[in-house]
Amino acid sequence: MTVRKIAFRIAKWGAALAALGVLALGIAVFIAYQSLPSYEELRTRGDLGQTIRVRAADDSILVSMGPSFGRWLDYEQIPGVMKEAMVAVEDRRFRSHPGVDPIGIARGMWVSLKAGDGFGGARGVSTITQQVARNIFLTPDRNFVRKAREGVIALALEQKFSKDQILELYLNRVYFGGGAYGIDAASNTFFGHPATDMSLGEATIIAGLVKAPSNYSPTADPEAARGRAGVVLDSMVRYGFVSAQEAAMVDPAEIKIEKPTGGNASRYFVDWALPQLDTLIRETSDAIDVYTTLDPKMQQWASDSINAHAPGGAQGALVAIDRDGAVRALIGGKDYVDSIYNRATVAKRQPGSSFKLFVYLTALERGLRPDDMVMDEPVTIGDWSPRNSNRTYLGAITLREAFARSVNTISAQIGQEMGFGTIASMANRFGVSDRIDPYPSMVLGTNEVRLIDMTRAYANVARGGVSLPPYAIRKVVTADGRLLYSHEPAAPRVLVAPWVAQDMTDLLQTGVMSGTGRAANLGRPTAGKTGTTQSNRDGWFIGFSSGLTTGVWMGNDDNRPVSGLQGGTAPARAFRDFMSKAVANRPVESFDIPGELPDWQLEPDEEAWMEGDPLLDPYGMPVETDPLAPLPNDDALAPVDEDWLDDVLRRDGEREDPLARPGQQPQRPQPPRQPAQPRDNMDVIRVEPLAPPPEPSGPDQPQPRR
Repeated sequence: MTVRKIAFRIAKWGAALAALGVLALGIAVFIAYQSLPSYEELRTRGDLGQTIRVRAADDSILVSMGPSFGRWLDYEQIPGVMKEAMVAVEDRRFRSHPGVDPIGIARGMWVSLKAGDGFGGARGVSTITQQVARNIFLTPDRNFVRKAREGVIALALEQKFSKDQILELYLNRVYFGGGAYGIDAASNTFFGHPATDMSLGEATIIAGLVKAPSNYSPTADPEAARGRAGVVLDSMVRYGFVSAQEAAMVDPAEIKIEKPTGGNASRYFVDWALPQLDTLIRETSDAIDVYTTLDPKMQQWASDSINAHAPGGAQGALVAIDRDGAVRALIGGKDYVDSIYNRATVAKRQPGSSFKLFVYLTALERGLRPDDMVMDEPVTIGDWSPRNSNRTYLGAITLREAFARSVNTISAQIGQEMGFGTIASMANRFGVSDRIDPYPSMVLGTNEVRLIDMTRAYANVARGGVSLPPYAIRKVVTADGRLLYSHEPAAPRVLVAPWVAQDMTDLLQTGVMSGTGRAANLGRPTAGKTGTTQSNRDGWFIGFSSGLTTGVWMGNDDNRPVSGLQGGTAPARAFRDFMSKAVANRPVESFDIPGELPDWQLEPDEEAWMEGDPLLDPYGMPVETDPLAPLPNDDALAPVDEDWLDDVLRRDGEREDPLARPGQQPQRPQPPRQPAQPRDNMDVIRVEPLAPPPEPSGPDQPQPRR
């Protein structure tokens, strides 16, 4: 057989095999064509899961959860520079090939052969249509069978849909990294605005991401993303999509890239806020944007202050609530990556003397005044005999001084007279959601509560005794702009009369100016209270200034003692560190209380002076002394002279009732005021119980924590 005949037979069989191959391919394409969904079905497929994008108070993105889909853009809505950039870098013969690019495949094989990779290089050649087929219908597995199926589906897509429809599908469904699917999601994620507003430079960055979203992510490596954008821009010039003059006007280095704010620090807030969606909107699978109240700067300052001041291996938490109830910062621990346990909203801890807020609110509501005299003396309730941590009794002192010193016996007497159940009800009235058991030692803060509830209670005092629940979500919007929810302020609820809140603020300001909370003083009107529990297991400081209320807790998760932890030290300093920045640009606001408060130099109470702990001087420095020994300066224990107080506070008489109409007499209860007398003859109000309340005794009776 001659060579010519052999060649003829090879050609004949080759043609026959080619014909069979074309027939088989045609059948495969026809079957694929018949199985393809309609274009509308492809547009609305939600098989990648719901996207939730959480935004801060300034609308910046805090975190994106799940795949992120932006608004679907019709072909006409997609900026021309975006379409041109993508075609230039991904598939410059897109408009001419049938779904696969024979020229591109041949070129890929040739390059691979020259590089010694065999025919493997052809696998890296995918047209835009093939990428649509892979992204929507196939897995990302790299093998010959999957590549063949990809080609078949691409050919079928080209038969069923127009080039414009395929490019529209591609630009709305391709993955660009950072959880973003589609150009609108990518534009919002990386530039902070919709894709319809995209510039040429931004389009080159997004087009450059498809090749390797992780390597060129603008948020992870901005320089790599800008470098890749330069390659895309060169391709657009080379293939005639833009002129050299237009390209010269684009400087990738000047393209502003939006970085998500908050990061790790914001996750505690997000974990608390998102479950609230269940009660705010109906269940939906649509992509949504959740606009929150979180201030990114405050959140970072809060995280910094907790990490800077929490002792050693102890944990810390912080909540900041604005005057309208908006939660501006929420830190549930030092590091979310290390521990997702939210100590601000989930953990229940004993509040120590910070709970005395409710004790004194009850006393004020029942008619006592800050400058009324009470007697610090031994008291026994059932089998419980509370003592002051310095093991001394001050005798006749004002209610204000008793609060500033956090005198335990006075709190116990108030509870005995007013009723422990009444104080528990006051705590619940002000927002403490957990059950408060009304046993006697509860007045010293032995019930367990949440930081966010305690902060809410103090915020209610700061608002003049008016309750507004804390909230985290401002509005919820779908990707196509439909409003699903918008926050409406709750109807204000009056918890106590205004004069009660004013007097309580008077006491709280004393606690900062001259009591255990001096380390929290901001140099502007500041009110607050410390709290320390037995053996320094918990340290609290909660206070407010210029319309912002902040609560701080520190301690160990396993309830072990923390050496040196007291409410007036690390928590108060963290409060001051955070608040000094948070209210720096707010107007200085004076409290609605009568006159200025005296700057007493009081010794610390149980918050800062416990058995075995050092006494601190007014500057927070330890003083070498035996806490069981009498204080060297007896004058420090003396009650404040009322004549001197009248002069300093400019008190010329009784305050007017803020609720009374002009000409009316005050309606609030007024205990009789007596002129100041020498110490031995001073009139004193003793808080006497009407009858000893029946209380449990024995081993089950909770023991007070100092």
